[in-house]
Amino acid sequence: MSSRAWWTILILCVLMVGAVALRMLIGGGGLAWPDDPTIKALRLDRTLAGLIVGAGVGLSGVLLQALLRNPLASPDILGLASGAGLGVMLSFYLGFAAGYGAMPLLGRIGPAIVGSTATLGLVYLLSRRRGIVEPVAMVLVGVIVAILAGAGTQLLRHLMPDRGLEASRWLVGALPDDLPAWQLWTGAGVTAACLVVAVMLGRQMDAASLSDDEALSLGVHVRRLRTLLFVMSGVLAAITVVIAGPIGFVGLVCPHVVRLAAGPAHRPLVVGSALAGGTLVVLADVLIRAIPTTAGRIPLGVLTTIIGGPVFIVLLRRELADASRRSG
Repeated sequence: MSSRAWWTILILCVLMVGAVALRMLIGGGGLAWPDDPTIKALRLDRTLAGLIVGAGVGLSGVLLQALLRNPLASPDILGLASGAGLGVMLSFYLGFAAGYGAMPLLGRIGPAIVGSTATLGLVYLLSRRRGIVEPVAMVLVGVIVAILAGAGTQLLRHLMPDRGLEASRWLVGALPDDLPAWQLWTGAGVTAACLVVAVMLGRQMDAASLSDDEALSLGVHVRRLRTLLFVMSGVLAAITVVIAGPIGFVGLVCPHVVRLAAGPAHRPLVVGSALAGGTLVVLADVLIRAIPTTAGRIPLGVLTTIIGGPVFIVLLRRELADASRRSG
């Protein structure tokens, strides 16, 4: 890696450590290290959940952009998060219909993975035209599919006996306060495994970003690479949705920021995006704790959307301008 990439990763590590320390300090009474072991454990679990979710979403965004050669790709924009949410809500609904109540985490991961990967495949197929996928067209198809999946999620929620009160907590994106340790480490293990594999595939992703012919000439098995990226991006989107619900725009913003700082090489890009995603989600959770409200905490997904929405508009305008120049 270049010195520029090393410095970027080092700075992101420092920022992540600072964000974790700040999150451990902040509470209802201001900045103070918790003396109560229970409070300390709750803050630590929530902080770790934020790191896992943020890293997973950031990494999923990088993998999707490499898979689709689309700078606007991210789990929320292409509908993966909504598809995973629909799968989880379907598991809630079937559990209540069968009289078992809400399914445990492992019972939701399967439906979430099916929902996210099926959504990605559907978006890809619908946005193809004469074998070519335009980035802006894919975004539009993804938004429509996400809306339909969101409508299906809301329909299932209202069909449930309790109107989906137990499931509605994470529909707007929220870090859990009471995530069991085994669930936390399951998410950490899956995210870490995907990160290691993504780093190993870094050079192949660099070659595949050129063209299929050039990648094949460099010895890259393009179909196998795309299958791996497809599966990993879907699994990461599913895991993060199961833990915290849909978290908007983290998977779009973080890869772009890291790419500007570290360059386009994928090895530092995947590591930096995971670090940046975890840092951003933890800092957003700090802001949630710091902002006084009278109607409960601001949902994490709402705050990340407020932060990332303007960035998406800028990137979309840039992509439209590039498309106009290419066609002109």
